[in-house]
Amino acid sequence: QVQLVESGGGLVQAGGSLRLSCAASGLTFSTYVMGWFRQAPGKEREFVAVISWGGGSTYYADSVKGRFIISRDNAKNTVFLQMNSLKAEDTAVYYCAAAKIFRRATEEYDYWGQGTQVTVSS
Repeated sequence: QVQLVESGGGLVQAGGSLRLSCAASGLTFSTYVMGWFRQAPGKEREFVAVISWGGGSTYYADSVKGRFIISRDNAKNTVFLQMNSLKAEDTAVYYCAAAKIFRRATEEYDYWGQGTQVTVSS
């Protein structure tokens, strides 16, 4: 079955950096768009970034543009999220997800990981 497993979360001070990874299995990775989403306590899950099948196109939420970078390695079935200049408001559970089309909406995604906690202390 399809599995998406996130790693790399943790506690970091404001202004610091973290790199999240998401390892995929059970699907033909290069045929899926990969996205990152996050959910803070008491809030709805929100879009963070998306990368196209081959990695040539990316799109970011305004709140992370210029600070986060999404990338993928199709040879290793892995997608990454480099998070720089972290702020307290970036604190959330971060999820990776796989979709067949290049979209931002959560309902367009077919598979989801279990999430990894990112906590930014101010």
